[in-house]
Amino acid sequence: MRSILKIAILAVLLGQAGVAIAQETTDAPDAATEGALALGELVGPQVGEPYVRDVFEDWSLRCIKAEPGAPDPCNLYQLLSNDEGVAVAEINVFPLPEGQRAAAGATIVVPLETLLTQQLTIAVDGENARRYPFTFCNRAGCVARVGFTQDEVDEFKSGSAATLRLVPAAAPTDEVVLDMSLLGFTAGFGAADATEGE
Repeated sequence: MRSILKIAILAVLLGQAGVAIAQETTDAPDAATEGALALGELVGPQVGEPYVRDVFEDWSLRCIKAEPGAPDPCNLYQLLSNDEGVAVAEINVFPLPEGQRAAAGATIVVPLETLLTQQLTIAVDGENARRYPFTFCNRAGCVARVGFTQDEVDEFKSGSAATLRLVPAAAPTDEVVLDMSLLGFTAGFGAADATEGE
């Protein structure tokens, strides 16, 4: 009888110890268990990160995530390639507030080996070619920061294609002419303009 009683008491004590161990494991995981837990990550762009909000045929509306409560600044983007499909230049177009001489601004980046004195020429449908100076060069390339009047923006909207002409420094008698599609420009510019008022 005593042996049965001892076994029963021992079983109760072991059961309580098992419950205590289980509670400790559940309430306070050890380092090995904690290292195996997956932590959640925020979904979507974080403050200061660029993202593509929308695509309008050959143009992308690229934005930078702003602080909560502030509108995300956006611009229209297109990568320009040569006849062999090699990326040569890029253009970012953004609307400017009303009341200025320029209705839109643009940042155009071309290769470092560009002859800067020849400047940059843009024409829409082969007409009304305009020349723009380069502003500076850095490791990413040479940059032209330009303004477009409302008439020029309207040309982009009504045109079917534009060209961007530059001259290589290594071959000053040659020129590189890049095609810039205007498909989607009107809708994309309207969307970029709408983000300015958010």
